Amino acid sequence: MKFSFLVLGMGILLLLLVLKGSQPDGNGAMVLPLLTLLIVSEFGFITNGIGAFLGVKTLRADGLSVGPAIITVMCTVLSVVFMLLGIRLWPL
Repeated sequence: MKFSFLVLGMGILLLLLVLKGSQPDGNGAMVLPLLTLLIVSEFGFITNGIGAFLGVKTLRADGLSVGPAIITVMCTVLSVVFMLLGIRLWPL
């Protein structure tokens, strides 16, 4: 469960980085390069997905409790958010 908690904290920081870095500057370009934003989004998606998987595994082994359940749900939500942000950032 420690890994899921650490991933959740890191995921929130990465989400702030992607949201702030994808804002246009004065010239209309993004603050951070597109490839950087896509890599950070993919990393956040994968790590939060692993955190959600390990959280579900812990909940099944130890039984349902509030703290680990909240962390697992938040890791799942962040994983989906990173996936959607990566799709939104991808130029078509």
